[in-house]
Amino acid sequence: MKLPRIVITGVGLTAPNGNSLSEFRENLLKGVAGIERIDVRYMGQLLAGVCHYDPLKYQKKKEVRVGTRAGSISIYCAREALADSAVNFDAFPKDRIGIYIGCTEHGNVETENEIYNISKFNYDTKFWSHYHNPRTVANNPAGETSLNLGITGPAYTIGAACAAGNMGLIHAAQMLRLGEVDFALCGGVSESIHTFGIFAGFKSQNALANHEDPKKASRPFDKGRNGIVISEGGCLYTLERLEDAQARGAKIYAEIAGYCVNSDASDYVLPNPERQAQCVRRAIVNAGMTPRDIHIVNTHATATPLGDVQECQAIGSVFVDCPETYINNTKSFIGHAMGAAGALELAGNLPSFDDLTVHPTINVDDLDPQCALPGLVLNQPVKAKRVDAILNNSFGMLGINSTLIVKRFVA
Repeated sequence: MKLPRIVITGVGLTAPNGNSLSEFRENLLKGVAGIERIDVRYMGQLLAGVCHYDPLKYQKKKEVRVGTRAGSISIYCAREALADSAVNFDAFPKDRIGIYIGCTEHGNVETENEIYNISKFNYDTKFWSHYHNPRTVANNPAGETSLNLGITGPAYTIGAACAAGNMGLIHAAQMLRLGEVDFALCGGVSESIHTFGIFAGFKSQNALANHEDPKKASRPFDKGRNGIVISEGGCLYTLERLEDAQARGAKIYAEIAGYCVNSDASDYVLPNPERQAQCVRRAIVNAGMTPRDIHIVNTHATATPLGDVQECQAIGSVFVDCPETYINNTKSFIGHAMGAAGALELAGNLPSFDDLTVHPTINVDDLDPQCALPGLVLNQPVKAKRVDAILNNSFGMLGINSTLIVKRFVA
């Protein structure tokens, strides 16, 4: 059975260094990072990637107050993606639109805030917000988006740790191919910087980045890397079956070529390079390609000492003798946006289909020899002879791995 072809027709995002694809891409090519210091409850000033979009562009003040940061980011990205797709949204049957949003964790922010608030009143729970439950349910980001847009089709979040951004797109492609929906809003979001718990957790693991210059704190592959910079952000796409996109004359960014999701089943936190390599290989096979057909590999690398080395081992075992394959990393610019990471990182590379330019990994002053992969793009962009396929890695805690491949659209 020949499966329907699925294409990307719209992109909406907010990242610590840009609030649109064009701004984001420009800053990736110019080497502009978006990391700053913020005050974290109980912990003082820490490094973080903060988004500076306008939440009131698509929401009223009361909606922002009642809702969540993750919901607000989702609404902003969804509206931007819809506008970019140029779909006639008003006329589109709302029950045939699906919303699939990847999220690492949700609800911690609201629960921490409520406990902090009632602590001022001797922990009297009568001061607990009656909005707490709808704010903290796992489907909140997708639910808030459906409410804002009046979409009555399936709307839910996908919990896949830091592989969730890729998973949003993978799941949407599957639902479109099954005929469950005719149009999908999908990707990933994160509000992680608003919970002190995630900072405290990474600090207890000695995995929280520190640097005197915030812009240089996220440094995957560098010998001096010392941990993760936690970030917020979001990126949602519009996905459609090819025939539907062509029927309305939509512009097409790329075609979904293949994907794979697997599990390490070996550790709560430590990655498994053998399983990661297996995920990458299976995605390539599922796309009907060989490693030499991939021209950009966007790494998941988070700038932890062991994690970067293990992913490089996985990638190096797959891409042997691939002279036209370039390897880069986006977290060096924006930190780790958790559930939004994979979706944002894919977006940052999509324009390479048009300009044949590969954005670099920045902040690599002293390359770790264990991360010295052939084709690694460091500190300055490079021009490629061709870019026909992009492979995007996103891995997460409890051993979930996702690899997504998109290819240049050819009618």
